[in-house]
Amino acid sequence: MKRKIIIEIISSLLILLFLYASVSKWLAFKLFIGEMNNQPFPNWMTPLLVWSIPIIEVLIAIGLIFERTRVPSLYASFFLMLAFTVYTVAILLHAFKYIPCSCGGVIRSLSWPQHLFFNLFFVGISLLGIILKKRDPVVAVNM
Repeated sequence: MKRKIIIEIISSLLILLFLYASVSKWLAFKLFIGEMNNQPFPNWMTPLLVWSIPIIEVLIAIGLIFERTRVPSLYASFFLMLAFTVYTVAILLHAFKYIPCSCGGVIRSLSWPQHLFFNLFFVGISLLGIILKKRDPVVAVNM
């Protein structure tokens, strides 16, 4: 029972994170597009990124709601947050010439070291959710 509650808390935190992040991007869509154009990626990637990132965030959040899709969504959450974390580490290691943040809302106000710890927290809880779900006897039978 305790495991189920922890998994629900993890899923809820991830749902809040991804919905908040995607809605923030859509509410300031022109700003998001501009910031994505200023990323150290080729500009041809901007249309792909500005549409796919918020949509992926929403799909992960929706997947975390339902028991049947929770494990794949926890994996998706883990890998997306890991990608954001690797990018943050690259920024902290000065791998790029300039670093505009395309984060929305309150997250924008974090320093890059704070951003790293924020991301690592969500990578960690995603991984914990995966581990706890793998140990769940109901999931083990259905997999």
